[in-house]
Amino acid sequence: MYDLEHLVSRRSFLANAATLAAATAWADRAEGAVQSQPKFSAYPFQLGVASGDPSADGMVLWTRLAPKPLEGGGMPAEPVAISWQVADDEGMTQVVREGKTVANVAWGHSVHVEVEGLRPDRWYWYRFKAGSEVSPVGRTRTMPSPDAQPESLKFAVASCQHFETGYFTAYDHMAREELDLVVHLGDYIYEGPTNERGVRQHVGPKLTTLDHYRNRYAQYKTDPHLQRMHARAPWIVTWDDHEFENNYAAGISERANANPLEFLQHRARAYQAYYENMPLRRRSLPKGPDLRLYRRLEWGRLAQFYVLDTRQYRTDQPNGDGLKAPGTAAFDPKGSLLGPEQRSWLTRGLGKSDALWNILAQQVMMARVDRMPGTDERYSMDQWPGYEHERRELLRYLGERRIANPVVLTGDVHTNWANELHMESAKGRGPVVAAELVGTSITSGGDGRQFPANLDAVVRENPFVKYYNAERGYVRCQLTPRSWWADYRCVPYVTRTGAPVITRASFVLEPGSSQLHRG
Repeated sequence: MYDLEHLVSRRSFLANAATLAAATAWADRAEGAVQSQPKFSAYPFQLGVASGDPSADGMVLWTRLAPKPLEGGGMPAEPVAISWQVADDEGMTQVVREGKTVANVAWGHSVHVEVEGLRPDRWYWYRFKAGSEVSPVGRTRTMPSPDAQPESLKFAVASCQHFETGYFTAYDHMAREELDLVVHLGDYIYEGPTNERGVRQHVGPKLTTLDHYRNRYAQYKTDPHLQRMHARAPWIVTWDDHEFENNYAAGISERANANPLEFLQHRARAYQAYYENMPLRRRSLPKGPDLRLYRRLEWGRLAQFYVLDTRQYRTDQPNGDGLKAPGTAAFDPKGSLLGPEQRSWLTRGLGKSDALWNILAQQVMMARVDRMPGTDERYSMDQWPGYEHERRELLRYLGERRIANPVVLTGDVHTNWANELHMESAKGRGPVVAAELVGTSITSGGDGRQFPANLDAVVRENPFVKYYNAERGYVRCQLTPRSWWADYRCVPYVTRTGAPVITRASFVLEPGSSQLHRG
């Protein structure tokens, strides 16, 4: 089993990674003489603006100065002063909060402003200014008060947006939905080198350096549809694997010959770039190869989001990853996707929650889907079935503690699923204790299929699967005190522009039951 402290101590890692010493400094602390009237070679806000992690009195506002986005940003090696404003109106005439911060060299001239003192459950508009240049105006909002009983929440679930395999048309449609939030479940970028046969081409080689990562994020953020959706509503983000390396497990590479220390140094660069480019709070500031991403957010007493990280703390995939027959390794009590600290944090929070809907926003499929027709069985070792002991313990906890209306949101697999999650034991399948809504990719996998070739076999082998679709798109969710309505919004193609959006299926959940009903 993997143990980070035995492999390489954090102290020794930091001692050998002087180039990452800035990772322990506050991102908005000036490092050198601050340029208050900078001159830019081109418009510096080409990556747009974003907001995230809203609370009842504020949120994070993000931007990054990059006059030459695909050339390392094109900024001088000097910190730059940035001012920001929050207003009650889109015209920015009724400013309610404003201030100044610093875009530092060490953090790629990105800024993360934590705004406080706003009114709960309200929309606001914001912008930045550097020198004589002004950013686009973004729209954001606060959460309801913790003791409020909101009448609704509307959000979309997205993941897996490979730039080379298609156009981000889904975000164009999403931006018209009038959403309160976007929940992004990972694979925001892909780490591979340029594929000349792609619909679009990545810039740069396979990502290894900090500049590589910064350029790749910049390329994705220059996409107009993605940029527009960031400016329309706050995002709640978590990563999966391609922000760093496919199917990695904590400090273990999928490459058998990887050097452990070099692997963690590489992970530190990937994690820093992720923080630089996401609207995350200071509590997620990376320290070398560590970045705490799991956290809880409240939408009044209507919903609580538990944002999970199933990559950074997991043990190695059993049986060498891939689709494998069930074996003793998957039932090892020491095997874990969450790690003991995150798992305890999750169960403590769920046990104390008074929210009507308890939402687990995470990466890999929790349903134990058998991928082999007939009497033989095959399960994904990278997903929760590869960690079956922990999966069953969590589902048992949800059932025995009668956690109110748990719903698992999942990405990763580039397909849509609607699953009922049962308590399971050696005696067989028990009652349904949670629902799982799996969203397909934005583009990853290219043009999909409405009816997968193995549709009948999957549904026959797995009666808890209520829907399975292989197109691209997102899941739109609308919550009220009376129901949860989920629409699977699909675009028929992504390899060319202009695809329509179609609701292929809808499901309804009612409080007190985790059974999925067709809408």
